[in-house]
Amino acid sequence: MTEAEAQSEYDKVSQENKVTKLTKDQDVKYKTKEAKGLDKAVAEYSSDREGLQTELSAVLEYQAKIDKTCISEAETYEERKARREAEITGLKEALKILSEEGVFLQKPRHLRSVAAH
Repeated sequence: MTEAEAQSEYDKVSQENKVTKLTKDQDVKYKTKEAKGLDKAVAEYSSDREGLQTELSAVLEYQAKIDKTCISEAETYEERKARREAEITGLKEALKILSEEGVFLQKPRHLRSVAAH
């Protein structure tokens, strides 16, 4: 190969390298811009998520309070039996007290007729 051909080949490769370098520089520029945009989006979405998580926690806490207040749990057999026995005992004691002390009984009043005088 002659010196002119070698110079031509060198110029050709140099030109191709310049084009490749410019293309890659542009790719880096666009990818950097895209990365910054994605970082911004991630920050916004993270902030939104935190706000929504806080709101969800508040709603779940409120629901738990409502459930505790509004949803009654079934009474067990033992609890019903004990409550019933306590009520029966109380009624028996009341009956005993009333029968021992004597009950105030209202006697019918006989009204005198006013016309009889």
